[in-house]
Amino acid sequence: MEHSHHIHLLLLLLITTSLAPSQASLGNGHTIKSATFLSPKFMLGPGSVENNFFYNIDFPRGHIGLKSFDAEVVDEAGNSVPLYETYLHHWLVERYHVPREKARDPNLSGKDVTYVRNDGFCQNGINRQSNGLGSETRRTSTYVPDPYAIQVGNPAEIPDGYEEGWMLNVHAIDTRGAEDRLGCTECLCELYNTSGVARFLRNDYRGGLFCCFGHTECRVEQGFVAPRRNLYLRYTVKWVDWDIGILPVKIYIFDVTDTGKRNGGSTGFGPENGCQIEYDIEPCRAHGWCVDVKRRNFTMPSGGYIVYSVAHQHTGGIGSTLYGKDGRVICHSVPIYGTGNEPGNEDGYIVGMTTCYPKFGSVKLAAGEELILESNYTSTSERGHTGVMGLFYILVADQTPSAFPFLGAPFSIGDYLSLSSWYAVALFGLMAVAVAVAIGVGVLSFARKEGAESGYHRVMA
Repeated sequence: MEHSHHIHLLLLLLITTSLAPSQASLGNGHTIKSATFLSPKFMLGPGSVENNFFYNIDFPRGHIGLKSFDAEVVDEAGNSVPLYETYLHHWLVERYHVPREKARDPNLSGKDVTYVRNDGFCQNGINRQSNGLGSETRRTSTYVPDPYAIQVGNPAEIPDGYEEGWMLNVHAIDTRGAEDRLGCTECLCELYNTSGVARFLRNDYRGGLFCCFGHTECRVEQGFVAPRRNLYLRYTVKWVDWDIGILPVKIYIFDVTDTGKRNGGSTGFGPENGCQIEYDIEPCRAHGWCVDVKRRNFTMPSGGYIVYSVAHQHTGGIGSTLYGKDGRVICHSVPIYGTGNEPGNEDGYIVGMTTCYPKFGSVKLAAGEELILESNYTSTSERGHTGVMGLFYILVADQTPSAFPFLGAPFSIGDYLSLSSWYAVALFGLMAVAVAVAIGVGVLSFARKEGAESGYHRVMA
């Protein structure tokens, strides 16, 4: 049996971490690279919970532009694990700077690093991630449209004597044999062995992150037995080497629970202090089902153009909408619920979220513009929901490709001419002006033809 265990693990490592990164040549000076990694292992048995923070994870290095980050839970043989066995509450990746002498310390922790947070609204210690999803991870697009990317590893932003690193947080719940599977995934306190911390919780706290932290146990059916097993988060990162032809984006995360208060400069979680992360949906007062609508206003600190949007909700969610000035819909993102048994289509679980990719330049935010986030959930007279979330991610660029005439209008990264290539053409043009002009006219004509597409569409992941 031990021999079989090692064979499975070896096969998994060979499949996912023999990492000469794969590359897709784009024929324009940019190459999208891709590599798949495994997190350190975490072990789960029926009813158990792990909430691990892994520092210095395997990740592409250097000055690069992130294009996507996709992930799923797998076992030692590399098989996808369904949500009804291991519920992926969330995974997050956070960027940090660390003194060079500590960068490889196996005991590295949050107190040793300086996090590089996104541009979002929450207090410093909350929702600072670069990427993050939950049960919807397998069927939610995370791709940053060309020619945009999330810029990381910029030497100008890394202090002298420091290195850039990445932390991965994985929160997973084993629901095999669970007495109340939905209650376990919603972290309903009465199902967890949290009597030791109950005195620290507010009286009306019925469920959420404070009842399903690492090493707690959710109640399973009497007599149910299943083996503990080693699991991993398998994640695939796509990126491009950074150059002047790539347009950077800012990451904003909105939280519908944000009170707007910042108590005494506090950066952490606390009652009424900024983003609360989670909230409860009460059961319906009438028979049947009803809709809970929660709204919050936000004021944009700076302007720009939205290039990508997506919401994050839990079971019971029926969609979230971000509104701009005068009530215009910026993005409406809705959950995709599974209808089967296979991983990625688990019946009753949120297995994806729809995403919004506006035509370049069509959704502009003004500095000081007031936005409204709306999060909608359903409940029944028999049951509400605990520990739900109402987050919304947007990527905002300062510029559009049309700001660079040689880049043209909407295109794929494989179709546009990078600045480095443009300089080469210009240099050649000094020797052959007539030829350069002809090429320039052809490129602009092609760009205008490509730019004739219109519309603001939502892409189903």
